[in-house]
Amino acid sequence: MPHQPRLFTPLTLRGVEFRNRVFVSPMCQYSSEGGLPTDWHLVHLGARAVGGAGLVMVEATAVTPDGRISPVDMGLWSDAHGTALARIAAFIKAQGAAAGVQLAHAGRKASTSPPWEGGGPIAGADGGWTPVAPSPIRFGPDSPEPHELDRGEIDQLVERFAAAAHRAHGAGFDVIELHAAHGYLLHQFLSPLTNARTDEFGGSFDNRVRFPLAVAARLRDAWPSWLPMFVRVSATDWVEGGWSLDDTVEFGRRLKTLGIDLVDCSSGGIVSNAKIPVGPGYQAPFAAAVRKEAGIATGAVGMVTSPEQAEQILATGQADVVLLAREFLRSPYWPLHAARKLGASVEWPKQYLRARPV
Repeated sequence: MPHQPRLFTPLTLRGVEFRNRVFVSPMCQYSSEGGLPTDWHLVHLGARAVGGAGLVMVEATAVTPDGRISPVDMGLWSDAHGTALARIAAFIKAQGAAAGVQLAHAGRKASTSPPWEGGGPIAGADGGWTPVAPSPIRFGPDSPEPHELDRGEIDQLVERFAAAAHRAHGAGFDVIELHAAHGYLLHQFLSPLTNARTDEFGGSFDNRVRFPLAVAARLRDAWPSWLPMFVRVSATDWVEGGWSLDDTVEFGRRLKTLGIDLVDCSSGGIVSNAKIPVGPGYQAPFAAAVRKEAGIATGAVGMVTSPEQAEQILATGQADVVLLAREFLRSPYWPLHAARKLGASVEWPKQYLRARPV
């Protein structure tokens, strides 16, 4: 058998074998109805599984109604949501991919309109709601002041995450990812830019990581031991005095002790005015640092577009997997084309064999 590029070697985490290391990053579609998936999601996610991805991850899926980024975002706060998502998970797995879902709460960035409608805050009279946060600090000048969560509400949210994990398992998902990035609720607790609390959840690093770690621990307990769990982080806020890469490395060490299997390394999102030097693979060094210094598997995401670039990230040990987002929007069958370019041997869907290049 010819040598397989690293990108197309299988990866086993706990009891799940991923056929390759090309993962579909969670991407909000702003197309749900009452938090339920529609046919759009079945086709969108199913196409990426048909296209050869190793893991197809459902978008940020809220554990409470007020945890949605927008009223048309996905949810998993009831059994009806789990039943609706089961059809999608089953189709993804039938195509040979693993099925994942990202569990999330938007915190102060909730109750906004879809991007193509401006993405601004939605008032209660227009179907919006009051966002919640660790501290009553607005995201932007036009954003509402969020409600500061009290201890009882924090404890309730831990259990809401756990309940969503149980539903994800019942729906047949192989992987859950905890969303602690991009300025959403758990990231808001982590960052000193958004966490001004004076109780046990604010101030010191140990206090600011307390709630995110409690959620991660509870999820790991609720999620079957034979299935892997990921955590997505923003490795830096890109702002002086904010969350840093050193913070992320230490957070990664603590996640590893809880039994987390992979840290998905993104960045930014906590404030709207951060200056981010976006470029090809600009976040891969974060994945490399966490992998090396925290001793945990990592995923690299952000401006990964070419097969050669993805292979180089893995072959040089910067990450264990790559997660593609916009490139999968441009090309649902990216893995099949990448395999040909890198000389890898992969199976094509039998329905498409007549079009396979020879």
